[in-house]
Amino acid sequence: MSAGHGHGPAHHDEGSKRIGLLISVLALVLAFSETLGKGAQTEALSLNIEASNLWTFFQAKTVRLTMMKTAAENGALELAQTADPKTKELYDKQIAAWRKNAERYDSEPETNEGRKELAARAKATEHKRDRALAAYHNYEIASGAVQIAIVLASASIITGLAVFVWTAGALGAVGVAFSLIAFFWPTAVHLF
Repeated sequence: MSAGHGHGPAHHDEGSKRIGLLISVLALVLAFSETLGKGAQTEALSLNIEASNLWTFFQAKTVRLTMMKTAAENGALELAQTADPKTKELYDKQIAAWRKNAERYDSEPETNEGRKELAARAKATEHKRDRALAAYHNYEIASGAVQIAIVLASASIITGLAVFVWTAGALGAVGVAFSLIAFFWPTAVHLF
């Protein structure tokens, strides 16, 4: 048979070129999934630190709130035992100041740094972190599938087995699918 009928060196060269092109496309998908995955991982770590800082700030506000409430309660006890009008007036002012500070520590919408606002910010940051972490896991699945696909496509050149090419193509499609899931719908699939 001649080389022009699909057998022989010309057909093998054409098949190798197609497999080489497949490997190139798979390598491109791998580069994207690895780069986007590292970005998602970095974002998740950064958001985890931010959420931790917000919860620490929340705890500090809680301690201050407790101190102000305790001071106001102690002041009220002292006030009840005082007969001097000037001392009572001083206690009243100080108790009012302590209570005002306690209210500010609990909720301060102007600065977004009261306990209630800090808790809401921390929860929102945790949600973003979880989304970035889910994206990272999906990119990792995509990268693993594409790496195996590249190995199988490369092996098909050596062995000439078409099943390796088809399997590589299927795994490449899985890699693309998980990359798209990670980018657009990171929380849609939970394998980890």
